Amino acid sequence: MKWEDLGRSNNIEDMRSYNINRAMGGGGSGRFLGIIIQLLLRTTIGRIILIIGIIAYFLGFNPLTLLNNSSTQSLTHEQTKNTQVDPNDKSSQFVAAVLGQTEEVWGEIFAKNNQLYKEPKLVLFRGGIESGCGFAGSQVGPFYCPADQKVYLDLSFFDELSSRHNAPGDFAQAYVIAHEIGHHVQNMRGVLDKAHNSQNTLSKSKANAVQVNVELQADCYAGLWAHHTQAKRAILEEGDIEEALNAASQIGDDTLQKQGQGYVVPDAFTHGSAADRMKWFQRGYTQGTLASCDTFSQR
Repeated sequence: MKWEDLGRSNNIEDMRSYNINRAMGGGGSGRFLGIIIQLLLRTTIGRIILIIGIIAYFLGFNPLTLLNNSSTQSLTHEQTKNTQVDPNDKSSQFVAAVLGQTEEVWGEIFAKNNQLYKEPKLVLFRGGIESGCGFAGSQVGPFYCPADQKVYLDLSFFDELSSRHNAPGDFAQAYVIAHEIGHHVQNMRGVLDKAHNSQNTLSKSKANAVQVNVELQADCYAGLWAHHTQAKRAILEEGDIEEALNAASQIGDDTLQKQGQGYVVPDAFTHGSAADRMKWFQRGYTQGTLASCDTFSQR
């Protein structure tokens, strides 16, 4: 992928130098909670407060949420610092270049439909992060949070994509970023709200099927992005599309289920089969239109 000369997005928040324990005073919430309990046990009033807390817990209210909210506020405050991307960091510059091209493509597509595209932020983190959707560790992989309209990415996922999932290549990484931006597009177009509302009335397997449609549409939007970026910027090199298709295949639900448990349970799919993920990325890439990505009626 020829990305070095592409414009960079300014919508990057680099939190990789942030230590998740810093907001907790270095010892974590568990240690802090232990100190509070010890202090409460020293006085009669403290013991009464502790008993009330225990009763409240069994009645359905978790007093620890007060502690977590306080920690989250401190964490959020800390996360506003050190957000500039290092110009000498090739990995973050790559992400900024891909994000910049998604902004260009989706900005133009929305404008053609007389709509304004609100550019999302992309947060780089390491280990764990507090998002508008709650705390998330690196193990969840890249994700989009509709609540704060941000994409969260631990760059170690790209190493995992290559080593664990056998999907190396810079365009495989670009596909992952474009997929998450696809969720932001869905959020802007009301797709996520509509899907989530319908899921609340469905059985688990049917709700999963709706989620599969959501994810496959994001795959198609990633292909649509590749279509328009290639047409305007000629970024693709030999083998790039194959890298994206291979990545889509390697993180298909059936592939992951076979690796993890040795058998496939289609009703438990949440992202789509390898074949479907490849098909929808390919469709977005070859056709390049929003209409071609209607996974909810064209399955």
